Amino acid sequence: MADRPNIQFGTDGWRAIIAEDFTFENVRSCGEAVARNILATGRADKGVVIGFDTRYGSDRFAHAVAEVINGFGIATYTFHAPAPTPACSFSVVDHDAANGVMITASHNPPEWNGFKVKSAEGGSSVPDEVADIEAHLARILDGATSDIGASIAKNKVFNVVAPYIEQLHRVIDVAPISSQPLKVVIDAMHGSGAGMIPKVLAGGVIEVTEIRSEPNPNFPGMDQPEPIEHNLLPLSQAVKELGADIGIALDGDADRVGIVDENGKYFSTLEVFSLLTDHFMGRKNETGGVACTITMSSMVDKLSENYGAPVFRTPVGFKYVGPTMIENGCSMGGEESGGYAFKGHVPERDGSLSGLLFLEAMVMSGKKPSELLTDLHSLVGPHTFRRKDLAYDEARRAELTERIASVQPESLGGLALESEDRRDGVRFNLSGGSWAVVRMSGTEPLIRVYAETSDQPTLDAVLKDLRSTLRL
Repeated sequence: MADRPNIQFGTDGWRAIIAEDFTFENVRSCGEAVARNILATGRADKGVVIGFDTRYGSDRFAHAVAEVINGFGIATYTFHAPAPTPACSFSVVDHDAANGVMITASHNPPEWNGFKVKSAEGGSSVPDEVADIEAHLARILDGATSDIGASIAKNKVFNVVAPYIEQLHRVIDVAPISSQPLKVVIDAMHGSGAGMIPKVLAGGVIEVTEIRSEPNPNFPGMDQPEPIEHNLLPLSQAVKELGADIGIALDGDADRVGIVDENGKYFSTLEVFSLLTDHFMGRKNETGGVACTITMSSMVDKLSENYGAPVFRTPVGFKYVGPTMIENGCSMGGEESGGYAFKGHVPERDGSLSGLLFLEAMVMSGKKPSELLTDLHSLVGPHTFRRKDLAYDEARRAELTERIASVQPESLGGLALESEDRRDGVRFNLSGGSWAVVRMSGTEPLIRVYAETSDQPTLDAVLKDLRSTLRL
């Protein structure tokens, strides 16, 4: 008898290597678990939106999921072409569906694919719903389920892009942006976000150039389609060669954003979210508050204090950030990985919308990205940040998890420990607004180590002490 598949949903769905664990059989089992949970919660008349990205076989995996769900008498609405994950999330709300399923491994390397579940509200499925789906999945994998008699429902293939573009136009007033003679370079990283921002900005004098826009599941020239500094050298080069005002990068499923300024300099994800926070609060007068993870910048706390808005910290993952946004009426939400959400849209990361809002900040302020960053640091003080991802053997997971859970330094990098937060790994709040976090990735066999301080030498010392303390 074959070993039972080990399918676990992490911070945002299940991801695995194609043809090893990510097989049609296992994907169909996940689809059945979603269907059974919908039936158990009395929502079979609502239907399911099913989307896919540009990875190997994503469209065929998506149609396999549709067949399974249709077999339980639940209608499905499937993308006509690869599209961003936030387009799937919006489509769930637009179709008044029970759930969404997105076949994507987001920013993972090309040999991976994944299965994300979206809530009826258009965000990442919340922990309770994920737990219920996992319980159904466990019974399916154990062969303990019984057949459910149901008429076979239909699958409808729909144009996902046009309504999504219309939604972005509703969320942000594009005319003031497209009417400016700006030069913008978009790096689609061979993913499903290609063409989105150019479509939104079409019809004005703004000049938009797109690079790496052709779909390619090998994601050539990068380890993985993640919009972080070492993957964005082509974008930086294009900005400098074209004399562009900004470079905007989208990850593989376009729910994350990366920003390169007019000089080709990469902005950290913490700088970008802090700049957008300053824009929302300072220029748009949106002070409903910020929901963000424990790995987000302390600049957000300083900005919120300056503008009189609350901050709500969560564990890592939009399955926590989205609901916190809804519960507290927040104006925006974000996490360190470059995924940000905004009022008026679904409570979900959206890379294209984030890039458009950064352009809006430039237009409303009349300033270049580098000038916006200088202004930010003038307001909240200098901050520097780094994240390290450390690979480990899965056999050591329990040992490393225990080590992280028990670590208790009195100081790091010469900075005294003021408080700690152990909701997700551990965050050490240090003197002067500095902090460090260490946690296990929920999607890959990686230990993630983060730190933010006022200067580079202190940052180096904090990270060195943290790794030494943890023996990493």
